[in-house]
Order: sequence, then structure tokens, then C-alpha cells
Amino acid sequence: MDLSAINPVLLIASLMVAATPLLLAGIGELVVEKSGVLNLGVEGMMIVGAICGFAISVESGSPFVGLIAAMVGGAVLSLLFAFLTQYALANQVASGLALTLFGLGLSALMGQSYVGIKPPAMAKLDIPVLSDIPVLGPILFSHDPVLYVGIAIVAATWAFLKFSRAGLILRAVGESHDAAHALGYNVILVRCLAIMFGGACAGLGGAYISLIRVPQWTEGMTAGIGWIALALVVFASWKPWRVLLGAYLFGGISVLQLNLQAAGVAIPVEYLAMSPYLITILVLVIMSADKSSAPASLGRSFHASQ
Repeated sequence: MDLSAINPVLLIASLMVAATPLLLAGIGELVVEKSGVLNLGVEGMMIVGAICGFAISVESGSPFVGLIAAMVGGAVLSLLFAFLTQYALANQVASGLALTLFGLGLSALMGQSYVGIKPPAMAKLDIPVLSDIPVLGPILFSHDPVLYVGIAIVAATWAFLKFSRAGLILRAVGESHDAAHALGYNVILVRCLAIMFGGACAGLGGAYISLIRVPQWTEGMTAGIGWIALALVVFASWKPWRVLLGAYLFGGISVLQLNLQAAGVAIPVEYLAMSPYLITILVLVIMSADKSSAPASLGRSFHASQ
């Protein structure tokens, strides 16, 4: 065992990269749940975004075009969930689980011809002067553009929910869809737009994995990150900035267990590999005792005739 082999600067920088797909998926799901909808299909939308982004990036030669395609792919798949839950009034939990299974199968089919192919590289955004600062430079100012976009989305979501009229309407729909409908707001439209936003963010998070974090396509490569994103929203008590902190916490656990394996820590590899998921379960058990922050209409179907 050689813990001195773990470089703390690289560890923190890797933590931010590992947290980004989780952050993107989590902030998208937070907006969905703020509208009163529970979408358990995050994993399915992420893996479809991963293959859409990878395939289009390879075919076009541009990772940026691939990222846009991933967002479109995730949003389009989310429309299926929106139709089932908002128009057909299907059960949200069952529809979300079906969406995940469908996404996993669809991505496996789409990705058969892309196994073993390397996508075009995404250039890092080295900020002049700032990226040369010792310690802080490699940690904060030498990452890919998507990492900074993720942080910006968190800030924009916080401002949108707290200060904008549209954000107030979204929260009103999530707290009491009947009252929002009585005031003349189109509940179904608001929820469909929120679902599409969540799908686009999940798709972008999936593409981040296949194009940047692990630049290759492997079937099922999201490996449960979508499920952790769902737990992250609960952990964050439906507050955007807590999603950022929680993503870095879970990302840090994932990176740390990999570094501990590399350092030869005398703990079975299987225990280290399962540690992020064990901690996710523990957090859910602790946080589920306090449901006061959850939107009051979360998971409840709305029908205008009610």
C-alpha cells in the first residue's frame, strides 16, 4: 500500500470530471421534480444521450455537434415519458422504469457498430494565466468546456427558480397543480417542458461520459449514474446548489475508491467498487425521513377535469 502515490491535485481535478455527468443529470431531474413529476428514466435517457452523442460525434468529426445531438436524443426520449404520463396518465414510476429499460436496449442496438472506435477529442479550455497558477490552475482552470457549462446550468437553474416568473409558475405547478390550473396556467405544458429539459440534461451527461470522461462506447457504460442522480436530488432537498455539492461528494467517492485500488489498499476491490452505491443507499435512508422539502404534487397525475 502506497498512499503517497495519490496526487491530491489530480484527485480533486478528477473529482470534478467524475461529478459532471452526475451534476448534469441531477440538475435536470431537479427541475422535473420541481414541476411535480417523478421521472425514474434518467438512466435510460443518459445512455441514449451517450450513444447519440458518440455516434454523431464520430460521423461528423465534431464533439460539439455530438453533444448537441445527445441533448436532442435525451429530450426526444423524454417526450415518450411525457406522453405516457401527462396525456395517457400512465403511472409515473412504471413509465420511468420502462423508459430506462427501453433506453438501455435501444442504446445497445444503436451502438453495435461503434464498439472499439475512438471519438474525436474534446479540447480542454486552458484559461491563460489562470491555468498556470500552482495547485489552483490544474484544479479550477484546466478543464473541458462542458464542466463549466454544467456549473453555469446550476447557477442559471437557481436563478430561474428563485427570481423568474416562469420559475414561480413551475414551482406552483409542482406544489399544487390544481391551484395552478385554477389560476389559468397550462399544467401539462409546463410539465412537458420541464421533462424535456431534464431529458436534454441527462443526454448531455451521458455524452460527457462517452466523449470526455471515458472516450469510447461500451454497452451500459452509464453504470447506474442515473440512479445516483435520482438519489442526489433527494440528498439536495430539491435545492440546485446542494446538487452541485452532492455531485462533487459522490464524484469524490468514486474517484477516491479508484485511487485507493491503484494504491494497493488492503480492502477487497469489490467493496471499494460498491462503496458509492452503498453510500447512496445510506444517504437515501437518512434523507427520506425529511420529506418537507419535496414538492407537494410530486408523482401525482394531473387531469384538467378533476
